[in-house]
Amino acid sequence: MRYILVTGGVISGIGKGIIASSVGTILKSCGLRVTAIKIDPYINIDAGTFSPYEHVVPHITDAIQEWVMKQAKVSVDDDGAEPQVCVIELGGTVGDIESMPFIEAFRQFQFKVKRENFCNIHVSLIPMPNTTGEQKTKPTQNSVRELRGLGLSPDLIMCRCATALETAVKEKISMFCHVEPTQVVCVHDVSSVYKVPLILENQGVVNYFCQRLNLPVDMRHRKMHTKWKEMADRADRFLEHVSIALVGKYTKLSDSYTSVIKALQHSALAINHKLEVKYIDSADLEPATLKDEPVKYHEAWQKLCSSNGVLVPGGFGVRGTEGKILAINWARRQGKPFLDASSTEFYPKSKHPVVIDMPEHNPGQMGGTMRLGKRRTIFKTDDSVMKKLYGGFEYIEERHRHRFEVNPELKHHFEAKGLKFVGQDEEGERMEIIELEGHTYFVGVQYHPEFTSRPIKPSPPYFGLLLAAVGKLQSYLAKGCHLSPR
Repeated sequence: MRYILVTGGVISGIGKGIIASSVGTILKSCGLRVTAIKIDPYINIDAGTFSPYEHVVPHITDAIQEWVMKQAKVSVDDDGAEPQVCVIELGGTVGDIESMPFIEAFRQFQFKVKRENFCNIHVSLIPMPNTTGEQKTKPTQNSVRELRGLGLSPDLIMCRCATALETAVKEKISMFCHVEPTQVVCVHDVSSVYKVPLILENQGVVNYFCQRLNLPVDMRHRKMHTKWKEMADRADRFLEHVSIALVGKYTKLSDSYTSVIKALQHSALAINHKLEVKYIDSADLEPATLKDEPVKYHEAWQKLCSSNGVLVPGGFGVRGTEGKILAINWARRQGKPFLDASSTEFYPKSKHPVVIDMPEHNPGQMGGTMRLGKRRTIFKTDDSVMKKLYGGFEYIEERHRHRFEVNPELKHHFEAKGLKFVGQDEEGERMEIIELEGHTYFVGVQYHPEFTSRPIKPSPPYFGLLLAAVGKLQSYLAKGCHLSPR
């Protein structure tokens, strides 16, 4: 196993995640089996789930190393083979008090796994003040000095900058940071993050890894690299736009829906459209807002109605508050006996609980009680848009994260009104996928399809939404779920 650790300096949010993803992408395109770990440098203890026989581990650095080695061996490919490379992104900034135990753990780790199997990429900032117009290296020098003082020496210094690094600047970083000029990599601002892997490869990053970690790389047959390059080039040439209204509770902070936005972008790329996301606070659509702030109310509805498609993160799958409200409101609109439909979370004594706690969830106890991880969903009918979008397979496996579910006892009431539960869990007890009859594309899922979406393999539910939004879903299904070469 080879380990590549990505650290960051100077400021947070510098792009460690994109660098880590890009490194993984170019290595995977070389035929290697690659996995990744994202570490948020916080130590969280759920005391409510501790056994009296357990104690907080005093040797936390040992625990971190053991956990990394264990997770790195978990297969992420369909063939179940063990990964060859693990790219580890250590969140935060070097020098943060939160990350100190993790930095120390990796200082020890490099000797445990041997130098030939461990590599450190340090991502740093090269600012260019408007007053001088020249690129400054001092922040990077200080950041590398601090990292080296903590026992880690970067093998590659990836410099984030607005424009390409000047040769003199690159040589200065090389001299004062104790690396060769070829180990200083420029990652300047580009129009699309999908160009970053190509930037890294053009600067010899793959060749460096081959020599430094002795990787068995096949540079001849690289289908994935060809597809990626074609996709990155296409991203700048889109002329048509598609707008999606994202209705949610946390729309003031777009990072709250990062995975959802990425999944939408992946699907928009696949259909050659530039994506426009219209953020709408779900509270602004409520009748109470019409009374208190009518302008805000009408603006929100105007945004919603002018969009090509609507997405509610949490959706009918009731993963979030918006999803529960959507499920409840749909039930109430069906009239008697569901006029007082509610959720056991909001109103435990509801006579018609549309949304309920899962039997294994202990209400009031939040820690460790979610239904988490990859679960299997069985399609119950062949006449399903979602089944076709997923390639016609009898079952799928997607990642879950929820405490509540649609009340299975009301299934027959919903289906009588045209809301079909086309996907269920293996036991047939949980409702996983719904489709509304007679609608172009009204679907809901219990799981998080955005977690498995990829730039060259978009998530089927999101892909279906984008196809429907541009009026191409029916032709796509009619062609056997194949896009035209264009």
